[in-house]
Amino acid sequence: MVGLVIALSGLKDWGLLALRLANAAVFWRHGTAKVKTAKGGFRLLGLAETLGSLAMLSGVLTELAALGLALVMVGAIYMKVAKWKTPFTAQNTTGWELDLTLLAINIALLTLGPGKFSLVAMLAGGAV
Repeated sequence: MVGLVIALSGLKDWGLLALRLANAAVFWRHGTAKVKTAKGGFRLLGLAETLGSLAMLSGVLTELAALGLALVMVGAIYMKVAKWKTPFTAQNTTGWELDLTLLAINIALLTLGPGKFSLVAMLAGGAV
């Protein structure tokens, strides 16, 4: 078991890449939809989510994008819990479990960075 843990610890950059790509996919889908259909502040929120997804995808400005997207998720959780009284999970609506997961992903990327499979690392000669 210890050998497996040691072997997997060398795959940290692959894990960071997986987090970045999944995060980018979710925020791209939700952000572009808001840009197309929302009005006012929600359209700006969609633009922030879309730009954040591009930063995640490329690994450029990852920490800044992660901070912004984490703040978006804090706002989403606040609205769902305090304003709309949405439960953690629900049958008839989206609970805030996905928002919490996305918040955790962005906190991880904020603190760990993009990893070596990023455009920044490649330009610096750090990627394989």
